[in-house]
Amino acid sequence: MTLETTDEETPLLHANDHVEPQQKPVITDKTPLPWSQFSIILSLQVLEPMTSQVISPFAPQLIRSIGVTNGEEARVAIYVGILQSLFFATEALTTFHWSRLSDRVGRKPILLIGLTGISISMYSFGLSRTFWSVVLSRCLCGALNGNVVVMKSMIADITDSTNMSQAYAYIPFAWQAGIALGPLIGGLLATPTVQYPELFGRSKLLKAYPYFLPCGVIGTLALVWWCVTFFFLSESTQPSTSFARFLGLYKSERSTMPSDSGLRSKTKPLPFRDLLVTRVVIATCAYAATALIEISFRAVQPVFYATPIEMGGLGLDAPAIGIILAMLGILNGVLQLLFFVRLHDWLGGRNLYLFSVFSCFLMLALFPAISFTAKAQGLSYFVYLLVGLQLLAFVISYSAFGVVFMYINASAPNRASIGATNGLAQTVVSVIRAIGPAVANSAYSLSIEKQLLGGNMVYWLMAGMVCIAVGVGSALPRRLWCE
Repeated sequence: MTLETTDEETPLLHANDHVEPQQKPVITDKTPLPWSQFSIILSLQVLEPMTSQVISPFAPQLIRSIGVTNGEEARVAIYVGILQSLFFATEALTTFHWSRLSDRVGRKPILLIGLTGISISMYSFGLSRTFWSVVLSRCLCGALNGNVVVMKSMIADITDSTNMSQAYAYIPFAWQAGIALGPLIGGLLATPTVQYPELFGRSKLLKAYPYFLPCGVIGTLALVWWCVTFFFLSESTQPSTSFARFLGLYKSERSTMPSDSGLRSKTKPLPFRDLLVTRVVIATCAYAATALIEISFRAVQPVFYATPIEMGGLGLDAPAIGIILAMLGILNGVLQLLFFVRLHDWLGGRNLYLFSVFSCFLMLALFPAISFTAKAQGLSYFVYLLVGLQLLAFVISYSAFGVVFMYINASAPNRASIGATNGLAQTVVSVIRAIGPAVANSAYSLSIEKQLLGGNMVYWLMAGMVCIAVGVGSALPRRLWCE
């Protein structure tokens, strides 16, 4: 059913919003999702996490091979954290500008620039043989990539109050598919001359650049999706400049978009200071708190798996780590698709957010439990059972993202500022994600090296992050904002 509003300046309304009796809207049939366009956005959502996660399985080996740690195993986690942080640090410097630009020139040109940046940076990363060349590649990828926030804005452009929750049920599935495929590609295709000597043993290129193959696969996929986006994706908003029209990227037909939400830029985007209203700040803080927990866990997780058992980890190799991370992505995507809408309808937005965040305490408590069991029993079935329970706790916690995305879109001061609002939130989160891996992995290294709190200091630090998220989540309203 569609909630028809009369004021273009009001924030986006959603089907579960509370509406005062005197503001009761006209109810019509539910708007179907525009699948011809939405499917392309979903495929782009798959590609984005593949870009960041493909290096996770082989990042510890890469750091060891380039010799930056001088053979000190405890320092590997520090440099892996720096490597993971660089992408988000450079993204934080540019993502708000990309999002504001998408409000003015259209979403499509920014998507094409981002795909170009992904392709160039991934090829460059695979051909890097020094730490500084790796650093420059990741910085380039972050600086040119505004796609994550632009895609969120496009979803708001092409949906309305009746089908937005349905759209957001698919987003975690697509995102987790990318998170699953990225580590799988990275783990199975890294060092191919060693893993598959009968196929690649004679390749001089792959012997000299053992991590080029997985990076090259991602770079090539980015080029393919550049072509798909250019030829088949329609612009979802009315550009306020003639730039997109000049490039021929804007299509005037509106048949691919819902009738009440297709081209929303009837009002001018607001200046930055006008975005800093209470509801935007609350939604952004909730997003940042959730992202801090998630990125810290993802930073520590592969390093924990790769750390030798006697030092507190599991001693797994890159293929095994890639398979576990892939299983996590598949499990997360499927369960979010099946249960997110039902849980949201049952618990409501704020309660689902708090329930998801509380599950992080179990997720973190299982790190020392897994380590203790592995030292006592080796890699037994019970160890993998505990690992599986930890993955399930993470899946539950991930529902918080679907909730905050809906709150952020609903908090936009007007419809012409959807991109800017998402950009502001993404900028803050990019800063958090730049700091999180470096802090978490540095704390992990110190915990192991100095045996702080029995080697568990990092998990207490992350538990403090969860407490912050609980506090911020309590400030969210029970239902989405509306006027």
